[in-house]
Amino acid sequence: MILQIEEITKKFGGLIAVDKVSFNVTESEILGIIGPNGAGKSTLFNVIGGYFLPTGGKVIFDGRDITGLKANEIANLGISRTFQGSTAFKKISVLENVFTGYHMRYKTSMWRRLLRIPSALKEEEMLRQKATEILEFIGLASQRDKLAEELSSGYLKLLIIGIALATQPKLILLDEPVTTLSPDKTERVMELITRVRNLGTTVLIIEHNMKAIMDYCDRIVVLAYGKKLAEGLPQEIKENKDVIESYLGTAT
Repeated sequence: MILQIEEITKKFGGLIAVDKVSFNVTESEILGIIGPNGAGKSTLFNVIGGYFLPTGGKVIFDGRDITGLKANEIANLGISRTFQGSTAFKKISVLENVFTGYHMRYKTSMWRRLLRIPSALKEEEMLRQKATEILEFIGLASQRDKLAEELSSGYLKLLIIGIALATQPKLILLDEPVTTLSPDKTERVMELITRVRNLGTTVLIIEHNMKAIMDYCDRIVVLAYGKKLAEGLPQEIKENKDVIESYLGTAT
């Protein structure tokens, strides 16, 4: 198990946003988290990523208790997080956007970089080359010199994943990566996510596009009103009466 969620609870005053949720994530799988709006999905992601301190429970990552660590500390351990509706830095190029993802991986000190000494320049060039390789991997090499604001919605979603990959994560938390996209763009983004998983990176994905979730996820966790309603294989979730009644609807 690369991630263990143990009885996680998050309260905001009298509101219980996440209520004793537990599940495990296996290394190199795509795990989907679904549920109606207000189910606690993004709150759970924020607890895992260190943006919210849980009211109770534990988060175990790669065998280590990371409960209560700050977001930057958790990122340094290998967890990358994207957000609903998040965008890249619009006024810089596609390549520079991915390059910014490497800021945590610099070994050269800030002062050496500012002074532009040879060793700092050499490391910068090496990281830029890695950023170029990521653009090739995500299919945006031809767009490298464009400003991010010039990209289509589908390309922008790919770029956001590319920025996350630049942090060299073991685990990526993707919050609605294909919501609002057309079917062809959705397929392209989900195929990229599958290739990311195939290279050994574990993926947790929150998404309302049920076709994408059912077609591409290895397992699914369903939340409702802050509680875990169900967990299982896509076909099991499709056939779960509680899930159908509370979320999927009778047509699914």
